[in-house]
Amino acid sequence: MPEVEIRIGGRAFEVSCQEGEEHYLMAAAAMLDTEAATLSQQIGRLPEARMLLMAGLMLADKTAGVEDKLREAEARMADMQAEIERLKSAPAPEPERIEVPVIPPQITETMAELAARAESLADRLDENAKA
Repeated sequence: MPEVEIRIGGRAFEVSCQEGEEHYLMAAAAMLDTEAATLSQQIGRLPEARMLLMAGLMLADKTAGVEDKLREAEARMADMQAEIERLKSAPAPEPERIEVPVIPPQITETMAELAARAESLADRLDENAKA
């Protein structure tokens, strides 16, 4: 088991940990040291046991707040996942019927007849204009 020296509140401590867990221990010690430094700035020098107790309580308070926020976020996520599942399982909306008007053949024939008459009139106007 590796022995790691950590520093908290300006004091050195030798701590054992599992192989490969050294970086986690160092990170936890750094967080505890930050809280101890805050206490030292606010209160001044404290006995070692009291400083560690107060710093641990401050970290526990922060952890409790984070856990509360995590529970709230997990509950919101569960609600959203339930809503997604509800929407996925809901039947598809009925397709909307759209009617496209069809032009009757009589109108097409009439339009072709009017176009022919217009061309005929245009030809006559051209002939009259040339004459």
